[in-house]
Amino acid sequence: MTRIVVIDLHGQFTHLERRALRDVGVDTEIVSADTPPAEIDADGIVLSGGPDMDRVGNAPDYLDLDVPVLGICLGMQLIAVERGGAVGGGDYGGYADVDVEIVDDEDPLVGSLAPKTRVWASHADEVVEVPEGFVRTATSDVCDVEAMSNTEAGLYGVQWHPEVAHTERGEEVFENFVAICESA
Repeated sequence: MTRIVVIDLHGQFTHLERRALRDVGVDTEIVSADTPPAEIDADGIVLSGGPDMDRVGNAPDYLDLDVPVLGICLGMQLIAVERGGAVGGGDYGGYADVDVEIVDDEDPLVGSLAPKTRVWASHADEVVEVPEGFVRTATSDVCDVEAMSNTEAGLYGVQWHPEVAHTERGEEVFENFVAICESA
């Protein structure tokens, strides 16, 4: 059975990420961001959302474990910063429904959602510069980089929260990530 570990970056929806993964049929658990990378035994990693970069613990080291990683909100921002991109304050803070346009319908994580989907997102902070080797895979009127991927490195991110009921087709994002992990 595929095993995906959710790294707790202290987000309010972390338990929902674990539940969403369990609901699509994978073995999953939540672990602390202070867990040493050598103790992570998984086919994939989800970096949860969270309040800020000050509490990410060992999470940057998990990007080098040679398994696919999905960053959600803060998790995506962490991936961007660690790989040479940039994060800044968004013009549109707080949680809200957002219409997202998929700009890469071949992307293994979000391509199946093309051409558009409605999501629940927070844009207090957001990726403002995609790292080298990554492509922007989704955008919106309030955020230029709603999703990004580096398929060669197995690193993926979404600004929105696929784990909450307000996000249309959120389960599909998790199913796509499981497929990525199973084919890695």
